[in-house]
Amino acid sequence: MPETGATRDFGLQHHFESYEQQKEASFLGMWVFLVTEIMFFGGLFAAYVVYRSANSSAFMNGSYELDIKLGTINTAVLIGSSLTMAMAVWAASKDKRKLTVAYLLGTIVLGTTFLGIKVVEYSHKFHDHLVPGPHFSWPGEDSAGVEMFFNLYFAMTGLHALHMIIGIGILLTLTVLAWRGRFSSRNYNLVEGTGLYWHFVDIVWIFLFPLLYLLGRHI
Repeated sequence: MPETGATRDFGLQHHFESYEQQKEASFLGMWVFLVTEIMFFGGLFAAYVVYRSANSSAFMNGSYELDIKLGTINTAVLIGSSLTMAMAVWAASKDKRKLTVAYLLGTIVLGTTFLGIKVVEYSHKFHDHLVPGPHFSWPGEDSAGVEMFFNLYFAMTGLHALHMIIGIGILLTLTVLAWRGRFSSRNYNLVEGTGLYWHFVDIVWIFLFPLLYLLGRHI
């Protein structure tokens, strides 16, 4: 049964003929946006492949400097956040206002946990002078190649983290709206569209983790 307070949704906007058309339009817009994001990250992945093929030994040495335990934990955290996000979409589609809020908050907590662990990883790199720039220090051979690895590491994981920060901001807004009963089984496009964005960000990490932490590495 629908929960009390879950019926004051945004309603059908004037430029749409039906809720179904409104949903299709919002989905089309989100998929177009995600395609541009795929091209954006695709360029970074292509750069990584090119530079790694030219500096395979240096990239492997750089990979050994990453904390595989923290990376594994973060992977599990993001997989869990995808589950809570999917459950938030389901709850919104069933007019379950309180469950929608709970699952959105769970996704926010897991996303924030991921970012906190990433801050710990970054702090270790600053401490070990592995941040590219004037203070970068590498005691072994091919310092330039290792520095290139960390250039790409910070660029790719930093942009991924930025997408997560934006996503958490959107989730906070959705949580407030859900608490006010602005989503219903007729109109939960914002929750579902944000779910697509969040799953995309999670999938990007699923590719980043093996490329940066595992490829060519003997665990």
